[in-house]
Amino acid sequence: MPEPPERTPAERVLERDLTDVQHRGRPLSAASMSRERTLEGYLLGQEPPAWMRRARQIERLTQRHERGLAEALQALRERHGADREALAAAWEATAARWDFREVNDLIDLHNEWYPVERRLPADPRTGEYVTVGGGRTYRREHLGPAWVLRRFPV
Repeated sequence: MPEPPERTPAERVLERDLTDVQHRGRPLSAASMSRERTLEGYLLGQEPPAWMRRARQIERLTQRHERGLAEALQALRERHGADREALAAAWEATAARWDFREVNDLIDLHNEWYPVERRLPADPRTGEYVTVGGGRTYRREHLGPAWVLRRFPV
């Protein structure tokens, strides 16, 4: 039997959205019930565009990871006390095990779709999209062990 092909980040995000039991069975908020989502509303700017909703979700998930990592580092500091080598080894192991798949899938979607959704111009010579905000790239970096160790050095 052949291996099933690897799912794309978009497929993984969609699957999580469809199987998310956290919000299943809860009533919709009054605000979401009182407003109809339409193409006209989107074009008139009454609804945040997809790139903006995705950016907010990336920020929320990143902040959640930061809080969890700060708690984990504090627990390791309490456990290892003055033994800096043991603390560093335990922290590197924690960073390597930390699961960033959900936020990294959203980052992949952002990196793929942001220039299209924002209609960024492309440089005809290179085929690359232009940078934003004074030369900054629109691409977001994946969260992973290197990010953890830069964000929370021991």
